[in-house]
Amino acid sequence: MDWTAFRAHFPVTRRWAFLDHAAVAPIPDAAAAALEDYGRRIAENGLADIWHWVDRVAHVRRLSARLVNAPSPDDIYFAPNTTLGIGFIAEGYPWKPGENVVLASEEYPSNQYPWLNLRDRGVEVRTVPSRGNRVEVDDVRAAMDGNTRVLSTSFVQFGSGFRANLDALGELCQDRGVFFFVDAIQGLGVFPLDVQRTPIDALAADGHKWLLAPEGAAIAYIRREWVEKLHAIGVGAHSVVNPFEYSTIDFRMKPHAGRWEGGALNIPGVTALGASVELLLEAGIENVAARVLDLTDHLCDRARSAGLEVFSSRRAGDSSGIVSLTVPGTEPKAVMKRCREAGVIVNARAGRVRVSPHAYNTEAELDRFVDAVR
Repeated sequence: MDWTAFRAHFPVTRRWAFLDHAAVAPIPDAAAAALEDYGRRIAENGLADIWHWVDRVAHVRRLSARLVNAPSPDDIYFAPNTTLGIGFIAEGYPWKPGENVVLASEEYPSNQYPWLNLRDRGVEVRTVPSRGNRVEVDDVRAAMDGNTRVLSTSFVQFGSGFRANLDALGELCQDRGVFFFVDAIQGLGVFPLDVQRTPIDALAADGHKWLLAPEGAAIAYIRREWVEKLHAIGVGAHSVVNPFEYSTIDFRMKPHAGRWEGGALNIPGVTALGASVELLLEAGIENVAARVLDLTDHLCDRARSAGLEVFSSRRAGDSSGIVSLTVPGTEPKAVMKRCREAGVIVNARAGRVRVSPHAYNTEAELDRFVDAVR
């Protein structure tokens, strides 16, 4: 893979060593061009261009289905963000009082609050503490009982960088008849994910991190067998089988994930998301994953040699694009500020420095970070 050519698509490299893709990532030139094209065409044509954008959304839906190996593009819907993708499942699941959902204690708030919001419906939230930098499958299993209905987990934990064993968790859920939801935002786009191989029932991932797209356009998936079992939330004109028949009330909802697209989509966001997904698919997600792991291995080696402590698990299968570091004697936000002054963008999470390079970054940029800290 020619990573130099891949890197040429990212104007951010002209000014910054950008190592914070776990927050809000810069977009490539192709995504920026897609946004410009939308602005120009909507200014020049308005509604007259509507079928162009309908076709464009359908194309991005096909790309998204390919990204997660969904059985059909109709199993994909576009949500405004990951939070709503989680909320659609939390609010739509047919709960009974006394049932429970299991999740990791260190989940991002958006994968906790939608479930905690179910307490007035008698739903218990059971949290599984990490063992240091890992969430053990055995601990998840121990937290489940006969009343567990949903397991919700991040593909990659935002604070520690721990990458979940989705196959093992999916098998556990399948054996127990538990709905398996994945908050995929910190992994989708940089690690392969196959919903036909791994029994994931639903997932959501906004595009603004590893998918290298603008905020406000999320890829979401729901397994077809669950469509009729979940109560659809956010139902609107576009949820039904004849969405453009505005003068006819015919409340027959789409028999697939499209029923969760009730209203107008973020068309500029979706079209730019498609440009970024095309770039990633062209590079090959397996290639992207290998590149990111090589870069983070290099970072960990250099960081340790400079006296920094690597908190993230670097076991095979655990490691991700997120490396959580402790700088002895220095506050994380002070490190973040010092790096910014040196032209290096990193972040602070969970009381540690968080570094998250993508495939277009270089070892020299990671060395630049270590030198700034040192």
